Amino acid sequence: MPSPRFPKISISSYGCVSPLGIGREETREGLRSGRDAISPVRLFPVSSFRSQTAGQVAADLGDHAKAVAPRSRHWSRSAQMVLVAMNEAREARPDFIPDCVVMGTTSGGMTLGEEFFRSVSSPRPSHTATRRLQGYFPQQPVQQAMRVFRWDAPVHIVSNACASGTNALGLACQLIRSGAARRVLAGGYDALAEFVFAGFDSLHASTSEKCRPFDAARTGLILGEGAAVFCLESGEDGLCFSGYGSAVDTHHLTQPNPSGSGPLLAMRRALDAAGLAPEAIDYINAHGTGTPFNDSSEARGILQICPQTPVSSTKGMTGHALGAAGAIEAAFCCEALLGHFLPPNLNFTRTDEEFPLDIIANRARPSHPHRMLSNSFGFGGANATLVLERHDS
Repeated sequence: MPSPRFPKISISSYGCVSPLGIGREETREGLRSGRDAISPVRLFPVSSFRSQTAGQVAADLGDHAKAVAPRSRHWSRSAQMVLVAMNEAREARPDFIPDCVVMGTTSGGMTLGEEFFRSVSSPRPSHTATRRLQGYFPQQPVQQAMRVFRWDAPVHIVSNACASGTNALGLACQLIRSGAARRVLAGGYDALAEFVFAGFDSLHASTSEKCRPFDAARTGLILGEGAAVFCLESGEDGLCFSGYGSAVDTHHLTQPNPSGSGPLLAMRRALDAAGLAPEAIDYINAHGTGTPFNDSSEARGILQICPQTPVSSTKGMTGHALGAAGAIEAAFCCEALLGHFLPPNLNFTRTDEEFPLDIIANRARPSHPHRMLSNSFGFGGANATLVLERHDS
């Protein structure tokens, strides 16, 4: 059954923090140049893990946060990333006051949770244990940043595996469409955490080499981190979200349905909601984790609906930011729409003959795109897709 058509939701402004850069300008240049932002992990010891690299936000993140709010130097990395992204969005629209906030995340304040439990088991418990436990809640980083700007609005947290950020943006659009809110601040965030890193390593989902999305020789994902925040309201000027679709296939706890039925249904519903034919899409920002199962499932879905559309996964540049990935990659799509290019799929060496996609291999492709799909798929069969559009004035 077709998804209900919903009016376009204007992206009034947005802010982005990712391994490619802090802020939109650095992000756009990193995307355009195809910068490899994967580096050896510096945040915790990784000598016992197969994978020892990640996409990490710049080490001077704390300085950027402190410039916005001096007391943020004591905050978690998650809260600092949300603060910096939120501030960039606010600076472009200082009159924007949200009616509510919707944010996607998976690990939330996991780093503070780790510190709390380690301090409890220590022979000398830390006097900061209570603060760490408080910061463990996923809404805490968002609320900390909101207090800096004196925003008082309800916060909704979406934790739907790696589709969290995309589903948060989709929910925000639906709130505006239904009349439940006029202005919504929405996005996603996740910071690298040792516990999560170890979990993916133990699943053998992480690779010890380069992340190679859709490559015939792909061997796994690399984790990343970041945050992106959008100011959303009704309207059709400039950049907007025009469609959203979700689907749950419940095939397996960690593996996608090999048929690609979940991704296909999410993309089809997003296109139906936008009132667009598949041929209208100029580019697909794929979930593309670089794992054998994910990429083959997504490719099957894409080939059934948009077989000729250019495709790339930016995770070869940034790593997989989990719950933040959908929001960050929506920001990447915005930069590509404004900058007139299609982002590259790094580390691509050989086409998988079973999946003949038009991969934007290794270098950005000059283009004048107007409509894009952005995919996010997660454990448990969570699938979500957004349609982004650019309207020239």
